[in-house]
Amino acid sequence: MSKTSIRTLRARQILDSRGRPTVEVDVELEDGTEGRASVPSGASTGAAEAHELRDGDKSRYEGRGVLQAVAHVNDEIAARLRGSDAMQQNAIDATLLELDGTPQLKRLGANAILGSSLAICRAAAASARQPLYQRIAELSDTARLTMPMPMVNILSGGLHAGRGMDVQDFLAIPASAQSINEAIHLISRVRSAATEVMQRRGLSTLLADEGGLSPGFETGREALQLMVEATEHAGLQPGKDIVIAIDVAASSLKGPNGTYRLAREGRNVTSEDMIAMLEAWVSEFPIISIEDGLDEEDWAGWEKLSARLGGKVRLIGDDLFTTNLGRVRRGIEAGIANGVLVKVNQNGSLSGTLAVIAASRAAAYAPVVSARSGETEDSFIADLAVGSAAGQIKIGSVRCSDRLSKYNQLLRIEEQSRAEFAGMSAITLKN
Repeated sequence: MSKTSIRTLRARQILDSRGRPTVEVDVELEDGTEGRASVPSGASTGAAEAHELRDGDKSRYEGRGVLQAVAHVNDEIAARLRGSDAMQQNAIDATLLELDGTPQLKRLGANAILGSSLAICRAAAASARQPLYQRIAELSDTARLTMPMPMVNILSGGLHAGRGMDVQDFLAIPASAQSINEAIHLISRVRSAATEVMQRRGLSTLLADEGGLSPGFETGREALQLMVEATEHAGLQPGKDIVIAIDVAASSLKGPNGTYRLAREGRNVTSEDMIAMLEAWVSEFPIISIEDGLDEEDWAGWEKLSARLGGKVRLIGDDLFTTNLGRVRRGIEAGIANGVLVKVNQNGSLSGTLAVIAASRAAAYAPVVSARSGETEDSFIADLAVGSAAGQIKIGSVRCSDRLSKYNQLLRIEEQSRAEFAGMSAITLKN
């Protein structure tokens, strides 16, 4: 037995940023080093995501408890992995997937498996006395570390804000920034300016799940106008200093007979109508990235969307791809979208997530490492974005400790690693 063999593996139920239970896992190696990781949870979820195991006991946390997943870690997973070498991440993740034995990890739960996978990676890094991002770089064969360009929630609707707006998120990207430090400062200026503009108009400034503001506009165009106004109020230039990304989360807008329900506008629209609306927004506003513009199973619509906007903006698949290698490959083969949102809990293991990033990059699809609406203080994805050289990260707004823990970790990594800032090169289309 080596010094990096797993001695103990233990899980517990903790609470995430929405006050809902989630899984936290501790790992101890034979040399005494430890690793800890906690698992995020989404609100806008794709049907093909790895399965998040919940207890279903309505008497505790409205059925959202994760004690079954915790028990799986403490019993079956711990017994199987005890004595395994933490430095063999791929083998450990393969063992975990085999142990579960189901396509979407429904038996043991993706939350149990992912928590174990991430904690083991962190323990291995600690044992080797290396930063977590460096360990991830080794696992992903990354030759050059890269600081990611952030896309940051300013305004929120959809399932992140009680459906106060139909479109889920309007995000700012600090296009003129030359470092993470400067990027966070520019975004903070826009976020504060948006608050001031909304207060002046008498709009509510209560926070959505990811720290964004929810003005409750009836149309997306109103929100985009506010994004421009907030940028200008911050003393910055739209289209130069700040550009816009939107997350439509169209799968949550399903209406009857294959339509999309824009409830705030009181109308149902077709795929063609949605594409035309997005085209109009792109022509009027400095939008460079659109996430989930159509439903996760509207593959025909996605082909049309990609043909019409794929040469102008990044089209990011979230619910469409669910960090699932098979779905990503299907999209690449069909020429659908040109970017992939990467969420570790959609995939279920670190190795599987790194495989999706690698496949995306090989096809010139921009990978965007992303948090979830239900987060914890765990900053793992900051190291993941740097170590895998993903180029982009989507954490949430610059509010709330569950978000700021990741931004603050990026600041530490930038200081420590001297990694090059990706800037707009990670997003700009190569024609």
